Amino acid sequence: MTSLRRTVRDRTSLFFLIVLPVLIIVLVGSSVQDEDRFAVGLLDQGDDRLATELVADLEAAPSVELRRFDDLDALRLAIRRSELAAGVLVPSGLEEDVRAGRTAAVGLLSQPASTSGLAAEQAVRAALAERSAVVSAAAFTAAEVGGEPADHLVSATRAAEVAEPLTVTTTVQGESRFLPLGFTYSSATMLVLFVFVNAVAGGGMVIQNRRLGLYERMLAGPVTTRGVIVGEATTYLLLALLQSALIVGVGAALFEVDWGDPVAATALILVWSAVGAAAGMLSGTLLRTVEQAGAIGPVVGIALGMLGGCMWLLEIVPPVMQTIGHLVPHGWAVDSWIDLLSRDGGLADIAPALGVLAGFALAFGGLAAHRLRAQLAA
Repeated sequence: MTSLRRTVRDRTSLFFLIVLPVLIIVLVGSSVQDEDRFAVGLLDQGDDRLATELVADLEAAPSVELRRFDDLDALRLAIRRSELAAGVLVPSGLEEDVRAGRTAAVGLLSQPASTSGLAAEQAVRAALAERSAVVSAAAFTAAEVGGEPADHLVSATRAAEVAEPLTVTTTVQGESRFLPLGFTYSSATMLVLFVFVNAVAGGGMVIQNRRLGLYERMLAGPVTTRGVIVGEATTYLLLALLQSALIVGVGAALFEVDWGDPVAATALILVWSAVGAAAGMLSGTLLRTVEQAGAIGPVVGIALGMLGGCMWLLEIVPPVMQTIGHLVPHGWAVDSWIDLLSRDGGLADIAPALGVLAGFALAFGGLAAHRLRAQLAA
Protein backbone atom coordinates (compact mmCIF):
# COMPACT_ATOMS: atom_id res chain seq x y z
CA MET A 1 0.00 0.00 0.00
CA THR A 2 3.06 2.27 0.28
CA SER A 3 3.16 2.51 -3.52
CA LEU A 4 -0.54 3.40 -3.62
CA ARG A 5 -0.18 6.21 -1.08
CA ARG A 6 2.84 7.62 -2.90
CA THR A 7 0.98 7.59 -6.21
CA VAL A 8 -2.08 9.33 -4.77
CA ARG A 9 0.10 12.09 -3.34
CA ASP A 10 2.00 12.63 -6.60
CA ARG A 11 0.37 15.42 -8.63
CA THR A 12 1.99 14.29 -11.86
CA SER A 13 0.63 10.77 -11.42
CA LEU A 14 -2.84 12.15 -10.64
CA PHE A 15 -2.73 14.24 -13.82
CA PHE A 16 -2.05 11.17 -15.98
CA LEU A 17 -4.54 9.06 -14.04
CA ILE A 18 -7.43 11.52 -13.94
CA VAL A 19 -7.09 14.71 -15.98
CA LEU A 20 -5.46 13.49 -19.18
CA PRO A 21 -7.85 10.56 -19.87
CA VAL A 22 -10.90 12.81 -19.45
CA LEU A 23 -9.35 15.47 -21.69
CA ILE A 24 -8.55 12.94 -24.43
CA ILE A 25 -12.04 11.46 -24.20
CA VAL A 26 -13.55 14.89 -24.80
CA LEU A 27 -11.21 15.74 -27.69
CA VAL A 28 -11.50 12.40 -29.48
CA GLY A 29 -15.22 12.12 -28.83
CA SER A 30 -15.85 15.59 -30.24
CA SER A 31 -13.76 14.93 -33.33
CA VAL A 32 -15.54 11.69 -34.26
CA GLN A 33 -18.97 12.57 -32.99
CA ASP A 34 -21.77 11.46 -35.28
CA GLU A 35 -23.62 14.68 -36.07
CA ASP A 36 -27.35 14.34 -36.64
CA ARG A 37 -28.15 18.08 -36.65
CA PHE A 38 -26.43 20.79 -38.65
CA ALA A 39 -26.44 24.52 -38.08
CA VAL A 40 -27.78 26.07 -41.29
CA GLY A 41 -28.17 29.79 -41.90
CA LEU A 42 -31.24 31.13 -43.69
CA LEU A 43 -31.56 34.34 -45.69
CA ASP A 44 -35.27 34.52 -46.52
CA GLN A 45 -36.08 37.00 -49.27
CA GLY A 46 -39.22 35.17 -50.36
CA ASP A 47 -42.52 36.99 -50.75
CA ASP A 48 -44.98 34.30 -51.82
CA ARG A 49 -46.65 31.07 -50.70
CA LEU A 50 -44.01 28.75 -52.16
CA ALA A 51 -41.20 30.52 -50.29
CA THR A 52 -43.16 30.33 -47.03
CA GLU A 53 -43.70 26.60 -47.50
CA LEU A 54 -40.01 26.02 -48.28
CA VAL A 55 -38.96 27.80 -45.08
CA ALA A 56 -41.52 25.81 -43.11
CA ASP A 57 -40.06 22.59 -44.52
CA LEU A 58 -36.57 23.64 -43.40
CA GLU A 59 -37.79 24.54 -39.91
CA ALA A 60 -39.47 21.16 -39.58
CA ALA A 61 -36.45 19.18 -40.78
CA PRO A 62 -35.10 17.08 -37.86
CA SER A 63 -31.49 17.30 -39.03
CA VAL A 64 -31.43 21.06 -39.63
CA GLU A 65 -30.96 23.70 -36.94
CA LEU A 66 -32.08 26.86 -38.71
CA ARG A 67 -30.60 30.27 -37.91
CA ARG A 68 -32.00 33.34 -39.66
CA PHE A 69 -29.86 36.09 -41.18
CA ASP A 70 -30.79 39.46 -42.68
CA ASP A 71 -27.60 40.03 -44.63
CA LEU A 72 -25.84 37.86 -47.22
CA ASP A 73 -22.36 39.02 -46.20
CA ALA A 74 -23.06 38.10 -42.56
CA LEU A 75 -24.26 34.66 -43.67
CA ARG A 76 -21.12 34.06 -45.74
CA LEU A 77 -18.90 35.24 -42.88
CA ALA A 78 -20.56 32.80 -40.47
CA ILE A 79 -19.92 29.94 -42.92
CA ARG A 80 -16.26 30.93 -43.37
CA ARG A 81 -15.85 30.96 -39.58
CA SER A 82 -17.41 27.48 -39.42
CA GLU A 83 -20.21 28.79 -37.24
CA LEU A 84 -22.56 27.27 -39.80
CA ALA A 85 -22.29 24.09 -41.82
CA ALA A 86 -24.15 25.67 -44.74
CA GLY A 87 -26.44 28.53 -45.72
CA VAL A 88 -29.71 28.67 -47.66
CA LEU A 89 -30.84 31.63 -49.76
CA VAL A 90 -34.57 31.69 -50.49
CA PRO A 91 -34.99 34.31 -53.25
CA SER A 92 -38.04 36.34 -54.08
CA GLY A 93 -40.30 35.50 -57.00
CA LEU A 94 -40.26 31.71 -56.72
CA GLU A 95 -43.91 31.32 -57.74
CA GLU A 96 -43.37 33.80 -60.55
CA ASP A 97 -40.57 31.60 -61.88
CA VAL A 98 -42.84 28.56 -61.72
CA ARG A 99 -45.63 30.44 -63.47
CA ALA A 100 -43.24 31.49 -66.24
CA GLY A 101 -41.97 27.94 -66.68
CA ARG A 102 -38.55 28.79 -65.29
CA THR A 103 -36.64 26.75 -62.73
CA ALA A 104 -37.37 27.91 -59.19
CA ALA A 105 -33.87 27.90 -57.72
CA VAL A 106 -32.92 28.03 -54.03
CA GLY A 107 -29.32 29.02 -53.26
CA LEU A 108 -27.14 26.80 -51.09
CA LEU A 109 -23.82 28.04 -49.66
CA SER A 110 -21.08 25.93 -48.06
CA GLN A 111 -17.31 25.74 -47.81
CA PRO A 112 -15.48 23.69 -50.45
CA ALA A 113 -14.24 20.28 -49.29
CA SER A 114 -16.09 20.61 -45.97
CA THR A 115 -17.48 17.27 -44.82
CA SER A 116 -19.99 18.92 -42.51
CA GLY A 117 -21.00 21.22 -45.36
CA LEU A 118 -21.61 18.28 -47.67
CA ALA A 119 -23.63 16.51 -45.00
CA ALA A 120 -25.65 19.67 -44.31
CA GLU A 121 -26.25 20.06 -48.05
CA GLN A 122 -27.75 16.58 -48.18
CA ALA A 123 -29.92 17.38 -45.14
CA VAL A 124 -31.21 20.56 -46.83
CA ARG A 125 -31.87 18.74 -50.10
CA ALA A 126 -33.80 16.07 -48.20
CA ALA A 127 -35.85 18.73 -46.41
CA LEU A 128 -36.75 20.45 -49.70
CA ALA A 129 -37.26 17.26 -51.72
CA GLU A 130 -40.98 16.98 -50.96
CA ARG A 131 -41.64 20.60 -51.94
CA SER A 132 -39.65 20.08 -55.12
CA ALA A 133 -41.81 17.06 -55.92
CA VAL A 134 -44.93 19.18 -55.43
CA VAL A 135 -43.64 21.78 -57.89
CA SER A 136 -42.81 19.03 -60.39
CA ALA A 137 -46.29 17.55 -59.96
CA ALA A 138 -47.85 20.97 -60.57
CA ALA A 139 -45.81 21.38 -63.74
CA PHE A 140 -46.82 17.92 -64.94
CA THR A 141 -50.50 18.63 -64.26
CA ALA A 142 -50.27 21.90 -66.18
CA ALA A 143 -48.76 20.07 -69.14
CA GLU A 144 -51.53 17.46 -69.09
CA VAL A 145 -54.67 19.49 -68.41
CA GLY A 146 -53.56 22.98 -69.32
CA GLY A 147 -53.08 26.17 -67.36
CA GLU A 148 -50.02 27.47 -65.56
CA PRO A 149 -47.97 25.33 -63.13
CA ALA A 150 -48.55 27.87 -60.35
CA ASP A 151 -52.31 27.39 -60.72
CA HIS A 152 -51.93 23.76 -59.70
CA LEU A 153 -49.61 24.24 -56.70
CA VAL A 154 -52.44 24.18 -54.16
CA SER A 155 -54.00 20.97 -55.50
CA ALA A 156 -50.57 19.31 -55.79
CA THR A 157 -49.79 20.28 -52.19
CA ARG A 158 -53.07 18.80 -50.94
CA ALA A 159 -52.44 15.61 -52.90
CA ALA A 160 -49.00 15.29 -51.37
CA GLU A 161 -50.41 15.74 -47.85
CA VAL A 162 -52.90 12.88 -48.19
CA ALA A 163 -50.76 10.54 -50.28
CA GLU A 164 -49.36 7.43 -48.63
CA PRO A 165 -45.66 8.10 -48.06
CA LEU A 166 -43.05 5.80 -49.51
CA THR A 167 -41.30 3.89 -46.72
CA VAL A 168 -37.72 2.77 -47.20
CA THR A 169 -36.49 0.00 -44.93
CA THR A 170 -32.74 -0.44 -44.56
CA THR A 171 -31.36 -3.83 -43.62
CA VAL A 172 -27.68 -4.15 -42.74
CA GLN A 173 -26.28 -7.51 -43.79
CA GLY A 174 -23.93 -9.05 -41.23
CA GLU A 175 -22.99 -7.71 -37.83
CA SER A 176 -21.65 -4.30 -36.88
CA ARG A 177 -17.92 -4.37 -36.28
CA PHE A 178 -17.63 -0.72 -35.38
CA LEU A 179 -17.98 1.14 -32.12
CA PRO A 180 -20.64 3.87 -32.04
CA LEU A 181 -19.16 7.24 -32.84
CA GLY A 182 -18.70 10.15 -30.48
CA PHE A 183 -18.03 9.80 -26.77
CA THR A 184 -18.97 6.11 -26.73
CA TYR A 185 -16.07 5.48 -29.09
CA SER A 186 -13.57 7.64 -27.22
CA SER A 187 -14.55 6.47 -23.73
CA ALA A 188 -14.24 2.76 -24.52
CA THR A 189 -10.99 2.96 -26.46
CA MET A 190 -9.39 5.45 -24.05
CA LEU A 191 -10.25 3.15 -21.14
CA VAL A 192 -8.36 0.37 -22.89
CA LEU A 193 -5.46 2.66 -23.79
CA PHE A 194 -4.93 4.63 -20.59
CA VAL A 195 -5.37 1.79 -18.10
CA PHE A 196 -2.54 -0.01 -19.88
CA VAL A 197 -0.34 3.04 -20.52
CA ASN A 198 -0.51 4.33 -16.96
CA ALA A 199 0.08 0.86 -15.54
CA VAL A 200 3.18 0.32 -17.68
CA ALA A 201 4.47 3.81 -16.95
CA GLY A 202 3.75 3.13 -13.28
CA GLY A 203 6.39 0.40 -13.30
CA GLY A 204 8.55 3.06 -11.74
CA MET A 205 6.88 2.30 -8.40
CA VAL A 206 8.60 -1.10 -8.23
CA ILE A 207 11.90 0.43 -9.35
CA GLN A 208 11.68 3.19 -6.74
CA ASN A 209 10.80 0.75 -3.97
CA ARG A 210 13.88 -1.30 -4.84
CA ARG A 211 16.08 1.79 -4.98
CA LEU A 212 14.85 3.04 -1.60
CA GLY A 213 15.34 -0.37 -0.04
CA LEU A 214 11.69 -0.67 1.00
CA TYR A 215 11.51 -4.32 0.05
CA GLU A 216 14.53 -5.19 2.19
CA ARG A 217 12.98 -3.47 5.20
CA MET A 218 9.69 -5.28 4.61
CA LEU A 219 11.39 -8.65 4.35
CA ALA A 220 13.32 -7.94 7.55
CA GLY A 221 9.96 -7.90 9.33
CA PRO A 222 7.13 -10.41 9.35
CA VAL A 223 6.53 -10.11 5.59
CA THR A 224 7.26 -12.88 3.10
CA THR A 225 8.39 -12.53 -0.49
CA ARG A 226 4.97 -13.72 -1.59
CA GLY A 227 3.39 -11.01 0.57
CA VAL A 228 5.47 -8.31 -1.12
CA ILE A 229 4.52 -9.58 -4.58
CA VAL A 230 0.82 -9.84 -3.71
CA GLY A 231 0.91 -6.35 -2.18
CA GLU A 232 2.41 -4.79 -5.30
CA ALA A 233 -0.03 -6.67 -7.54
CA THR A 234 -2.92 -5.43 -5.40
CA THR A 235 -1.68 -1.84 -5.65
CA TYR A 236 -1.45 -1.96 -9.45
CA LEU A 237 -4.86 -3.62 -9.69
CA LEU A 238 -6.49 -0.99 -7.44
CA LEU A 239 -5.02 1.86 -9.48
CA ALA A 240 -6.24 0.27 -12.73
CA LEU A 241 -9.71 -0.27 -11.27
CA LEU A 242 -9.88 3.30 -9.94
CA GLN A 243 -8.96 4.73 -13.33
CA SER A 244 -11.46 2.45 -15.06
CA ALA A 245 -14.20 3.52 -12.65
CA LEU A 246 -13.33 7.18 -13.30
CA ILE A 247 -13.56 6.80 -17.08
CA VAL A 248 -16.80 4.82 -16.86
CA GLY A 249 -18.32 7.35 -14.46
CA VAL A 250 -17.27 10.39 -16.49
CA GLY A 251 -18.49 8.78 -19.71
CA ALA A 252 -21.89 7.91 -18.22
CA ALA A 253 -22.46 11.11 -16.21
CA LEU A 254 -21.13 13.78 -18.56
CA PHE A 255 -21.47 12.22 -22.01
CA GLU A 256 -24.37 9.77 -21.52
CA VAL A 257 -22.29 6.79 -22.63
CA ASP A 258 -24.15 3.49 -22.43
CA TRP A 259 -21.60 0.84 -21.42
CA GLY A 260 -23.82 -2.07 -22.43
CA ASP A 261 -24.64 -5.13 -20.36
CA PRO A 262 -23.50 -4.26 -16.81
CA VAL A 263 -22.37 -7.78 -15.90
CA ALA A 264 -20.35 -8.22 -19.08
CA ALA A 265 -18.91 -4.69 -18.88
CA THR A 266 -17.87 -5.23 -15.26
CA ALA A 267 -16.19 -8.53 -16.13
CA LEU A 268 -14.34 -6.92 -19.02
CA ILE A 269 -13.15 -4.02 -16.85
CA LEU A 270 -11.94 -6.41 -14.13
CA VAL A 271 -10.02 -8.62 -16.56
CA TRP A 272 -8.53 -5.65 -18.43
CA SER A 273 -7.47 -4.04 -15.14
CA ALA A 274 -5.73 -7.32 -14.30
CA VAL A 275 -3.93 -7.21 -17.67
CA GLY A 276 -2.80 -3.65 -17.00
CA ALA A 277 -1.71 -4.43 -13.44
CA ALA A 278 0.34 -7.42 -14.56
CA ALA A 279 1.95 -5.43 -17.38
CA GLY A 280 2.78 -2.62 -14.95
CA MET A 281 4.51 -4.95 -12.53
CA LEU A 282 6.38 -6.59 -15.40
CA SER A 283 7.67 -3.23 -16.65
CA GLY A 284 8.91 -2.48 -13.15
CA THR A 285 11.05 -5.63 -13.18
CA LEU A 286 12.32 -5.14 -16.74
CA LEU A 287 13.32 -1.46 -16.61
CA ARG A 288 16.17 -0.18 -14.49
CA THR A 289 15.31 3.41 -13.60
CA VAL A 290 12.21 5.47 -12.84
CA GLU A 291 13.12 7.73 -15.74
CA GLN A 292 13.09 4.78 -18.13
CA ALA A 293 9.65 3.76 -16.90
CA GLY A 294 8.31 7.29 -17.43
CA ALA A 295 9.84 7.60 -20.90
CA ILE A 296 9.62 4.10 -22.35
CA GLY A 297 6.38 2.94 -20.70
CA PRO A 298 4.01 5.40 -22.43
CA VAL A 299 5.68 4.85 -25.81
CA VAL A 300 5.28 1.09 -25.54
CA GLY A 301 1.71 1.41 -24.26
CA ILE A 302 0.64 3.79 -27.04
CA ALA A 303 2.35 1.67 -29.72
CA LEU A 304 0.52 -1.44 -28.54
CA GLY A 305 -2.72 0.56 -28.35
CA MET A 306 -2.30 1.66 -31.97
CA LEU A 307 -1.70 -1.94 -33.05
CA GLY A 308 -4.72 -3.13 -31.07
CA GLY A 309 -7.25 -0.66 -32.47
CA CYS A 310 -7.40 2.06 -29.81
CA MET A 311 -6.57 4.82 -32.31
CA TRP A 312 -8.34 3.36 -35.34
CA LEU A 313 -10.51 0.30 -35.72
CA LEU A 314 -8.87 -2.86 -36.99
CA GLU A 315 -11.64 -3.30 -39.57
CA ILE A 316 -10.13 -0.55 -41.72
CA VAL A 317 -6.57 -1.94 -41.84
CA PRO A 318 -5.24 -4.80 -44.02
CA PRO A 319 -5.80 -8.38 -42.81
CA VAL A 320 -2.15 -8.81 -41.84
CA MET A 321 -2.40 -5.79 -39.51
CA GLN A 322 -5.61 -7.19 -38.05
CA THR A 323 -3.74 -10.39 -37.22
CA ILE A 324 -0.88 -8.44 -35.65
CA GLY A 325 -3.42 -6.38 -33.69
CA HIS A 326 -4.66 -9.54 -32.01
CA LEU A 327 -1.17 -10.50 -30.93
CA VAL A 328 -1.49 -7.80 -28.27
CA PRO A 329 -4.24 -7.73 -25.63
CA HIS A 330 -5.67 -4.41 -26.80
CA GLY A 331 -7.17 -5.97 -29.93
CA TRP A 332 -9.18 -8.44 -27.84
CA ALA A 333 -10.33 -5.73 -25.44
CA VAL A 334 -11.54 -3.44 -28.25
CA ASP A 335 -13.30 -6.39 -29.91
CA SER A 336 -15.12 -7.05 -26.64
CA TRP A 337 -16.29 -3.45 -26.36
CA ILE A 338 -17.55 -3.63 -29.94
CA ASP A 339 -19.56 -6.73 -29.02
CA LEU A 340 -21.06 -4.97 -25.99
CA LEU A 341 -21.69 -1.51 -27.44
CA SER A 342 -22.47 -2.15 -31.11
CA ARG A 343 -24.12 -5.57 -31.02
CA ASP A 344 -25.83 -5.58 -27.60
CA GLY A 345 -23.64 -8.51 -26.60
CA GLY A 346 -23.55 -10.15 -23.21
CA LEU A 347 -21.12 -12.11 -21.08
CA ALA A 348 -21.40 -15.22 -23.27
CA ASP A 349 -20.50 -13.21 -26.39
CA ILE A 350 -17.24 -11.88 -24.96
CA ALA A 351 -16.32 -14.98 -22.95
CA PRO A 352 -13.73 -16.21 -25.52
CA ALA A 353 -12.03 -12.78 -25.59
CA LEU A 354 -12.10 -12.64 -21.77
CA GLY A 355 -10.34 -16.00 -21.74
CA VAL A 356 -7.61 -14.68 -24.03
CA LEU A 357 -7.22 -11.53 -21.90
CA ALA A 358 -7.03 -13.63 -18.75
CA GLY A 359 -4.24 -15.59 -20.44
CA PHE A 360 -2.34 -12.34 -21.09
CA ALA A 361 -2.82 -11.33 -17.45
CA LEU A 362 -1.55 -14.67 -16.17
CA ALA A 363 1.45 -14.62 -18.53
CA PHE A 364 2.44 -11.04 -17.65
CA GLY A 365 1.75 -11.58 -13.97
CA GLY A 366 3.62 -14.88 -13.77
CA LEU A 367 6.69 -13.45 -15.46
CA ALA A 368 6.56 -10.33 -13.28
CA ALA A 369 6.29 -12.40 -10.10
CA HIS A 370 9.19 -14.62 -11.17
CA ARG A 371 11.44 -11.65 -11.94
CA LEU A 372 10.51 -9.74 -8.79
CA ARG A 373 11.10 -12.80 -6.64
CA ALA A 374 14.55 -13.20 -8.20
CA GLN A 375 15.35 -9.52 -7.63
CA LEU A 376 14.26 -9.71 -4.00
CA ALA A 377 16.46 -12.74 -3.46
CA ALA A 378 19.51 -11.13 -5.07
